[in-house]
Amino acid sequence: MSGVEWSAAGAKPCVFIQTNAKQRLGALVAAHALKRNSANPDSFDVRIMHHADYSFFAAKEGQPYLREGVRRIWRNDDLQSFTPLRFTPPELMGYRGRAVVIDPDIFAVADITELLNRDMGGKAILCRQRGRKTVGMAYASSVMLLDCAKLTHWRVEEQFNELFEFKRDYMLWISLLMEPAGSIGLFEPEWNDFDRLTARTKMVHNTRRRTQPWKTGLPVDYLPAERIPYFPVYAWVMAARRWAFGDYGLLGRYMPHPDPNQERLFFGLLRECLDRGVVTQELVKEEIARKHVRPDAFEVVERSSLPERLQAA
Repeated sequence: MSGVEWSAAGAKPCVFIQTNAKQRLGALVAAHALKRNSANPDSFDVRIMHHADYSFFAAKEGQPYLREGVRRIWRNDDLQSFTPLRFTPPELMGYRGRAVVIDPDIFAVADITELLNRDMGGKAILCRQRGRKTVGMAYASSVMLLDCAKLTHWRVEEQFNELFEFKRDYMLWISLLMEPAGSIGLFEPEWNDFDRLTARTKMVHNTRRRTQPWKTGLPVDYLPAERIPYFPVYAWVMAARRWAFGDYGLLGRYMPHPDPNQERLFFGLLRECLDRGVVTQELVKEEIARKHVRPDAFEVVERSSLPERLQAA
């Protein structure tokens, strides 16, 4: 496998965070949240998987691949170009032990060891369901608990390349609809709470990309879904938009998150990262200059504090 190899022989369970350059700050904050909200932070490792470290991505820049039955162009600068890395942890773990994999826009507000120690009931994967996709009811692969020994068929570089050979559909792959029958179990939605932060939330996922709190006001730089079940006209309109105005043309700007507590959570965690040296001011300034982070980030940090349930941690 191309990329950064890591031997996990005899290693602890590990939480893997996938990211790319555009979501680097989110990944660092997510890693901090995992450790600071665990009663046993030394019982597991946290590793960030960087898109740029895997050469097979660069090799496919600008090439067509299969997504929802149509051909799309692969862009490594897309906000979510890291998503195939969700299938990398079993290889990195040597197909042994347990791992959790999360997106860089997911922030723990509970102890991840509760999930790492979960009885998996013989399943290879635990995750939550999400809405209907091209075929059947999809699973949310953005948070998965993995029994790596049961996932020896996950070979990320080979399977990524199959997208460009039109042998594998991205949406079926990422929605786990190609996994063996009976190999997937479900955990509570609170372990992957979609833009919801309640007393029951374990990990909050800022999954609505347009309202990610650290990007408010910036130009949209991701490719939205182009196919809605039972509404084929939408796909034609979106394809015409791309053809006429480019990948991100007419997509507007990131909007404020509708829940102010989720903005407070992210920037309260970022404030801790800055105070503890986990993140430097120079790094945040770089991300602002690259338009990966909103320009008023430091002002928002100054007025933000963590929700009360986390302040004693």
